[in-house]
Amino acid sequence: MSLRAVGPVVMEITDVRAVPLSDPVPEEKRHRTDLGTKVKTDATLVFVETDEGHTGVGAALGHPPTVASIVEGSLAPALVGEDPTYTGRLWEKLYNGSRAEPSLSRGYSQPRWDRRGYTLEAISGVDIALWDVTGKALGQPVYKLLGAVRDDIRAYASGGWATGEGTAEELGGYVDRGFDAVKMRAVGHETFSVENTIERVEIAREGLGDDVDLMVDAHGSLDVPTAIKLARRLEEYDLAWFEEPVSPDDHPGLAEVRSATEIPVAAGESEFTRFDFRSLLDRGAIDVAQPDVARCGGITESRRVAAMASARNVKFAPHAWGSGALFAASIHLAMSTPNCHVLEVPQAYMPLLTDLYEEDFDIREGRVYAPDRPGLGFTVREDVEERFAYVEGPEYEF
Repeated sequence: MSLRAVGPVVMEITDVRAVPLSDPVPEEKRHRTDLGTKVKTDATLVFVETDEGHTGVGAALGHPPTVASIVEGSLAPALVGEDPTYTGRLWEKLYNGSRAEPSLSRGYSQPRWDRRGYTLEAISGVDIALWDVTGKALGQPVYKLLGAVRDDIRAYASGGWATGEGTAEELGGYVDRGFDAVKMRAVGHETFSVENTIERVEIAREGLGDDVDLMVDAHGSLDVPTAIKLARRLEEYDLAWFEEPVSPDDHPGLAEVRSATEIPVAAGESEFTRFDFRSLLDRGAIDVAQPDVARCGGITESRRVAAMASARNVKFAPHAWGSGALFAASIHLAMSTPNCHVLEVPQAYMPLLTDLYEEDFDIREGRVYAPDRPGLGFTVREDVEERFAYVEGPEYEF
């Protein structure tokens, strides 16, 4: 069996390139959590070019120079000459590497040894770009090719770093802009303690009232006993979910937290592939699956995660924090996934999200609306590589 698409190739990939980008945060716009102080946002844009003149654009998480090296040095040679519309087959080719042919012919994965981390993030960026170019070639928005279930979706404002009375003011500002669901961090400017978090959540709930959904995100920073203690104390505040209470490496611990509280548990932004999510789902560790399309395997793999979650009546809410291309791909996932009930809209200072494209995202009165243009539906600005030139260094400083 040939690894090339069956039948005539109507369009060929001619080049695949990757561009590392950075978006520094001015000192007055920075926020601090348990991760440290946010000093910049990084991303790697992936461009897939074809002989028909269509170019697809995707985005990957991970250290940009490393991810770009993997895209251009390892993945691109396997893609040039291929038909980009065979998105599923190309995903398997990249994921299985030299064993792609026996994997496809035998019906089970035989993945490459470097199948996680930066490699999977690079594959994610390529996959998003392949879907973008496919939609452009076929003249359809990606979400319609995936199987549209809606044209708009409820959004939640993702921020919540303030402390004290500022908590209610910050979150209330999101509500004033039309959101009826908001997320806050378990740790703001101060050092974490259960009492500090309880105080901030109490202030938030009193300020928001009972009609606004409130989520709390711990970024995987707690141990199991502390997470359980905090969750039980938070139950009276009617949270929509408690996100990443413990380390993403501790799936059994996450299941223990979930079994100890009435609050729904959400997690998944740090996971890679459906196989990692199978571990969470088999343990009954989550109520909401949150894959990041630029990390877990792109649009192709995110759909598989969503289907697995749906089979267990687990909701789907993609992690959508990062570049504009990541957010655009997340929109199309949300519009084509039946068990997706809400979409994250970041509230931090991030021009790499808001100014990447010539077109604006359509977000009105707490809802995100699908683009009607082909592919992902957006045009990358010509000055992106100059404006967001990559700057070496960490995204957070502790």
